[in-house]
Amino acid sequence: MHKIFITGGTGCIGSVTIYKLLQSKEVEKIVIATRSNNSDPLKLWLGEVLDPRLEFVTLDVSNYKEIERVLLEVNPTHIIHLGAYQSPDCSRDHIGGMEINTGGTMALFDAAEKLSNLKRFVFASSAAVYGMRSMYSEDSIPENVPLAPPNHYGIWKLAGEHLARLFHDNTKVPTVCLRLNTTYGKGRDKGKTSAPTNALKAIVLGATAGKLIPFEMPYQGRENYHFVEDVGAQFAACVLQSYEGFGAFNIQGETIPITSFLEIVKEQATALGMGDYVSLSVAEGAPPNLFVCDLNHEKIATTFNDLPLTKISEGIKSSLIEFKEMAEKGVLKYSTPAS
Repeated sequence: MHKIFITGGTGCIGSVTIYKLLQSKEVEKIVIATRSNNSDPLKLWLGEVLDPRLEFVTLDVSNYKEIERVLLEVNPTHIIHLGAYQSPDCSRDHIGGMEINTGGTMALFDAAEKLSNLKRFVFASSAAVYGMRSMYSEDSIPENVPLAPPNHYGIWKLAGEHLARLFHDNTKVPTVCLRLNTTYGKGRDKGKTSAPTNALKAIVLGATAGKLIPFEMPYQGRENYHFVEDVGAQFAACVLQSYEGFGAFNIQGETIPITSFLEIVKEQATALGMGDYVSLSVAEGAPPNLFVCDLNHEKIATTFNDLPLTKISEGIKSSLIEFKEMAEKGVLKYSTPAS
C-alpha cells in the first residue's frame, strides 16, 4: 500500500492529482503539505466531505528544517512535489521565487535521500525550461533539445530537474519530471496561463448575471493546452505505474493558435445556449506567448499506459458546464488577465 506525500496539494494540479490518486485502491494515505490549509480547491473535485485517507500538515517549503522534520516523520513511499511560486510571483520576487522553487526543492530532495521506504519521486517541472519557439526548427519539440528558460520561473524549474537527476544518481529511486504548459479547466485560478480558463469563466459569469463580460487574452500566438483532468491523470499514472530510472517528460497536450482556441470556446458556448455572452479577443499589441508550443509527447505516451488526451472542444465543453454549475452556486472565482 502507498503513503503519498504531496506539496502544493491544495493547488489546481495538486487537487486534481489527488482526485485521480484516490481512485486507486493501492493508495492508503495521502499527506498534503500546505501553507494555507485551504481545502476548498480539493472540494471542487471531492465534494464537501473529504476522503478519510487525506491528512493535512502545515508546511512552508521555504522552511528547510521543517521540511526535513515533517518528511522524516511521515516516511512516505511516494513523493509528489508541486509546491512553487508561479511565473508572475517569480517575476515580482526573484529572491523569494529562488528560495521556494529552488531552495525548497533542494531541501525536499535532501530530506528524501534519508528515507528508507521511498519508491518514487515525481517533480512538477514546466515547459518554461525550453527556449523561445524560434530556437527550434523541429515541427514538434522533444525533451532532448537545448534548454534556455525565458524567465526566472523557468530557470528555477530547470534547476529542479537537475536536482531531481542528482537525487536519482545518489539514491536510484525512480524519479520523474513532468513538463506542463497551459492547463485549463476547473480549479485553474492563478498564473499567467490561467487566461484561457478565465475566458471561459467570463462567459459563464456573464450568462449567469445577464450581462456581457468582455475578455481579452493578454498574449498572442500559439499555445500548448492540457485539459486539467488529463494532467491529474498523468501525474497519478507517473506515481503509480511501473517505472525505473530518471526521466523528464512533456505532458500530453495539443497546440493550436490562441485565436482558434477562442473560436472553439465560442462554438461550445453557443451550443450550450451562452453565445450571447461571448466577447473574446486578443488584446491589441499583446506580446507573444512566452512559453514554447508544439511539444512532442510521444515519450510519455510510450512510457506510461492509457494516458488520456481529451479533445480541446470536449475539454472546453466540460469546463463550461462545470463552471455554470459553480456560478449558479455562487462559488465561481474569476481573475483578471494581469493576475
